[in-house]
Amino acid sequence: METPGSQSSLHRANLERVVRAVRLAGSLTQAEIARTTGLSAATVSNIVRELKDGGTVEVTPTSSGGRRARSVSLSGDAGIVIGVDFGHAHLRVAVGNLAHQVLAEESEPLDVDASAAQGFDRAEELVDRLIAATGVDRSKIAGVGLGVPGPIDVESGTLGSTAILPGWSGARPAEELRGRLGVPVHVDNDANLGALGELVWGSGKGVRDLAYIKVASGVGAGLVIDGKIYRGPGGTAGEIGHITLDESGPVCRCGNRGCLETFAAARYVLPLLQSSHGSDLTMEGVVRLARDGDPGCRRVIADVGRHIGSGVANLCNLLNPTRVVLGGDLAEAGELVLGPIRESVGRYAIPSAARQLSVLPGALGGRAEVLGALALALSEMGDSTLLDGSVTGALPAAAPAFT
Repeated sequence: METPGSQSSLHRANLERVVRAVRLAGSLTQAEIARTTGLSAATVSNIVRELKDGGTVEVTPTSSGGRRARSVSLSGDAGIVIGVDFGHAHLRVAVGNLAHQVLAEESEPLDVDASAAQGFDRAEELVDRLIAATGVDRSKIAGVGLGVPGPIDVESGTLGSTAILPGWSGARPAEELRGRLGVPVHVDNDANLGALGELVWGSGKGVRDLAYIKVASGVGAGLVIDGKIYRGPGGTAGEIGHITLDESGPVCRCGNRGCLETFAAARYVLPLLQSSHGSDLTMEGVVRLARDGDPGCRRVIADVGRHIGSGVANLCNLLNPTRVVLGGDLAEAGELVLGPIRESVGRYAIPSAARQLSVLPGALGGRAEVLGALALALSEMGDSTLLDGSVTGALPAAAPAFT
């Protein structure tokens, strides 16, 4: 039994600090571990050696700043995490190991709005299929990250707005999936997971404050403050789509009028082009036509960009992020939408905040949310599990990196 404050308890705490730093980053050099944890280089070297001998981490030669270094990552067979991303029209599942490698990933169309039970049935089937395909022992599952396209009530674990997902009224997504899979499940909304995915592996890497703006059937934002997702006390932080732009504007699904969403989301934007481009047009199609020079699609995308920029300007004035990352299909429009966003930010944001802000497209595309779900599962698992060897089994030796 370890006594608090004893040498053994201090050593255990240092082991957990090193494992946590490596687990969250994927891989770090020993110098980076020392900077991240505040431990001395000698202490880190001894701990890494101990963890390597115990099979918890792997050490490979690398270079840093032109000098030889040693990269430390968790062992490929230390455990696995699962990411599940429900979009309004798709389900995507990924299985990854603790060394930040994707072992299997699959996406399929799904009308998530229709029925929560149907969605969970399909998710369970897809998880089972991917685990079977990888040959992973189910005892290796350390946790599941789950993304849903709506705000999660922090206290009850239910979806906070039935108007957004009427077929999910009263659903407790984490509890439901936990009962089906028999492992810990951590749930968040899709925008927060997109922010987490881009923060760890994409366009937000290396920054401490950012906003991830996702524009799809709705408009949401994932907020990162000082390196951590900010959810607010009720879990509804980041609902940028319901900032009022015109109090006499169209009625939004939330019940208010003139929300940003009514000027930017696909369900409101696509009807503007139906008379000239047909009723089968999708947001992906609008972006493709705009990139090919279609004047109507270019105008609509520019207008959407300016409206989003108004919302981003409000974020700048309130939170002063250093980076905004645009996700969803609209991000593929590149400068056709990013330029108007920057124009509105320059017009409406405090000049000092606007100067510090960079606006970039997401680097992960449609995978941002499922990779964010993997990151959520990684961030929530306990390090004592790894050190105590509670997760057992065998994993495939090689797989592509998350990115």
